[in-house]
Amino acid sequence: MAKILVHITCGPEQPTRAALAFFVARAALEEGHSATLFLAGDAVQLLRDSVLDGCVGLGTGQLREHYEKLAAGGAKFYLSGGSSKARGLSETDLAGKPFEFGNPNLLVRLAVDHDRVISY
Repeated sequence: MAKILVHITCGPEQPTRAALAFFVARAALEEGHSATLFLAGDAVQLLRDSVLDGCVGLGTGQLREHYEKLAAGGAKFYLSGGSSKARGLSETDLAGKPFEFGNPNLLVRLAVDHDRVISY
């Protein structure tokens, strides 16, 4: 079993790419690997309920469906604290979601700790 890190910087303005990132992380879980997602920049907005519900990629599926499978499968979610603060995203906005805030140092540690890193 490999440890896969998916680093996402695209946000809801690129729904196909955003949904693809979650779809690939979901595929890693389905293949028996562990999946960790680090969302930075505009990507932190992807965990807003309104975005999860409304983001559908062309040929890459619905973001909410991928998120639910990832959360149920034990995927870990990290959000850039600075990116979240700059976009007005707080713990209240993310209530009930399995996530932690992180920083660039954490992203580097995660990249070193994981077997593969995929970026979107």
